[in-house]
Amino acid sequence: MDCCDRSPGQFRDFKKDDFEADWIKVAEGKFGQVYKVKVKLWREKCALKTFDATLCGNNFYRKISDEVSNIAKLKFKYIMSIYGVCSEANAVVMEYMTNGSLNNLLASHNFMWKKKFQMIHEISMGMNFLHSMKPPLLHLNLKTSNILLDDHLHVKISDYGIIQWEDGMSKTVLMERLTARGNINYIPPEVFTQCSDSPGTAFDVYSFGIVMWEILTQQKPYAGCVMTKVLLQVSKGKRPCLEIIPEKRPQECDELITIMKQCWDKKPQMRPPFSDIVRKTETLNDVLKIPGQITCQRNCDTEQRSTYPWMLSPVHKITLPKSSETSSDDQHGKYGIIAMLSKKDFSSFRQSVKREDVQTQYSGRKSLLHFTVASGDAESVKHVLSLGAEVNCTTARGYTPLIIAVLQRFSDIISLLLEHGADATQGDEDQWTPLHFAAQNGDDRTIRLLLEKGAEADAQEKAGWMPLHLACQNGHETVVRLLLSRLSEDATVAPEEDEGRTPLHLACSYGHLNIVKLLLGRGADPDATDYFFSTALHLAAEQGHNRVVRLLLTKEVKTDISNIRGYTPLHLAALKGHAGICRQLLANGANPNSKTDQGWTPMHLAALRGHDSVVVSLESTGGSVNVKGQNGWTPLHLACHQSESEVVAKLLAAKADPNIKEDSEGWTPLHVACTSVSFPCVLHLISHQADVNVVNSGNATPLHLAAQHGCVSIVKGLLMNGADRTLKDSSGSTALNIAQRSEKWEIVELLENGYEA
Repeated sequence: MDCCDRSPGQFRDFKKDDFEADWIKVAEGKFGQVYKVKVKLWREKCALKTFDATLCGNNFYRKISDEVSNIAKLKFKYIMSIYGVCSEANAVVMEYMTNGSLNNLLASHNFMWKKKFQMIHEISMGMNFLHSMKPPLLHLNLKTSNILLDDHLHVKISDYGIIQWEDGMSKTVLMERLTARGNINYIPPEVFTQCSDSPGTAFDVYSFGIVMWEILTQQKPYAGCVMTKVLLQVSKGKRPCLEIIPEKRPQECDELITIMKQCWDKKPQMRPPFSDIVRKTETLNDVLKIPGQITCQRNCDTEQRSTYPWMLSPVHKITLPKSSETSSDDQHGKYGIIAMLSKKDFSSFRQSVKREDVQTQYSGRKSLLHFTVASGDAESVKHVLSLGAEVNCTTARGYTPLIIAVLQRFSDIISLLLEHGADATQGDEDQWTPLHFAAQNGDDRTIRLLLEKGAEADAQEKAGWMPLHLACQNGHETVVRLLLSRLSEDATVAPEEDEGRTPLHLACSYGHLNIVKLLLGRGADPDATDYFFSTALHLAAEQGHNRVVRLLLTKEVKTDISNIRGYTPLHLAALKGHAGICRQLLANGANPNSKTDQGWTPMHLAALRGHDSVVVSLESTGGSVNVKGQNGWTPLHLACHQSESEVVAKLLAAKADPNIKEDSEGWTPLHVACTSVSFPCVLHLISHQADVNVVNSGNATPLHLAAQHGCVSIVKGLLMNGADRTLKDSSGSTALNIAQRSEKWEIVELLENGYEA
């Protein structure tokens, strides 16, 4: 099948030379590696997933690349974008996800409930999109290691279409393919029973149920069980343990658990379709008021510059050991006391604990009081305090019992500790005070308690964040009001953290309109810049918060301030395709032809990303369609390079020059379209009088490039419109010579025998 017909305008074969030389390995699996690479032209990072031919089999990569060429055209917010393949490296080229896999993050961080709900909903959205295809596109490989997370910890589903059910395939072969990739925990029971049906959408729904359990518990299912035991348990109806799900959870979590149990029902026909799951998880998300996209600052990992305020590093978690972990090294009852707390046998604990026990130090410098607070039993905490426990003792990471109580929202224990002299201002090793954690959690009751006991509303942690920053970022309006009432005007107008961001920056980045109004009412400067020279308008425009942008524009903010890379708010809105925001900015005087440090205008960026409505808005307000950027590339060059045929049509209708040459190698948009193997773009260009015999600096015509890339449709189109097959490039080769060297035999036949319409 002709590559153009198979995947029009979507798929390309990258060369190794398309990437910069420094390939950074970011993951390694049984069948290959994943590298972080940078595309020279785009100046953006991509992921290069290579496949080891010796391990995968000779035909595996060919099958993968064929399938990728078919699914590359799928574009959706919650599935991984696939840009093409790199045949020279036996690799698939994909969107790069800075935060890696959900599997790794669940093991290394403790997520707050809001984020867990959001991730579950986003996964269901992505799977619903795949299943809405005609016919449904089955994943058959859904697991936490194939769920990746972007800069803002939003979900992207990857590796869909890698495993496929083929006609005549046996269940044994399918099981071999699944278990080879470590999928045993996610396989529904019907696959390894006598059921002869081919897998359907219910297969993925079952896998999703297991993924839900992992997110809710942050544990691995069937930990320590060998494969045969897992298969036996699952076939008998056993599922991951529900008791592991934390008791301290939102009421809405019970509804999620009900959905999860329906998803892993033994009978496939009883599992709900993703179209139903999406609606239910969306409702639960609305109840919890999940915040929007953010950039974050909590520094918990020395190798990762910033993490997220709704995510805590596991080194901060105070967990009670399981009873199975308390049987050894117990000569003096050291762990036996803790075991009583683990079993919630608080009466026996209070009867057994002695004064000397409160002085015992456990791993990480934890004390008995730390564990008792973590148990949540106020009477036991009171008893341990009465035995002389030091109320302000700290763990190795600086956590006081008060911080633990604040993290767990144990209001009665918080009051008890404060009554016994707990220091409301004492922070951990990162100088996060109890007030910081309460502000992060949106716990206004605790905020009031702490402020009454002398907590400092303007306290700054190590990276300069005040509790107000956290409340603004997480959208806790009541907490913001409480903190503003205790802060001086100077402390609310322009407090900055290490990257120079004010509370207003954060509220605008999140899209919390009411908080933005509060801050502006207190005199916050809407034109203040962070250390990257970004204003609140930059952040709101980039994240697509229309109402926040509208509010800022009423304050007569400067629309053409450039950030450290030369991007104005209009550049960012155009890049992200926020057409409404672009129109607002243009109506308020934003310059449609401003250039970044690389020479890109908003028109270039909109064309690059395929946002045709933005292109139209920019052109109608004076945006140039023929402006040259880096290396002399015009928006039309970029649209052709990305195979964005709709944008090409809009640019040509707006009088973009189809014969304009870029500066470095003299390529016209038609050269680029032929190289990108985009037949629709070629047709648009030809219909607007593009010169089919134009030569670049190497004397190559579009026909030379079409012959090299082997697209029959494009070669036919060029020949029908007068392409001269006798022209030679600078090496003396005709298009026929190139097709022969490239072994494009169908092209060779066309060029040898001629083509008649």
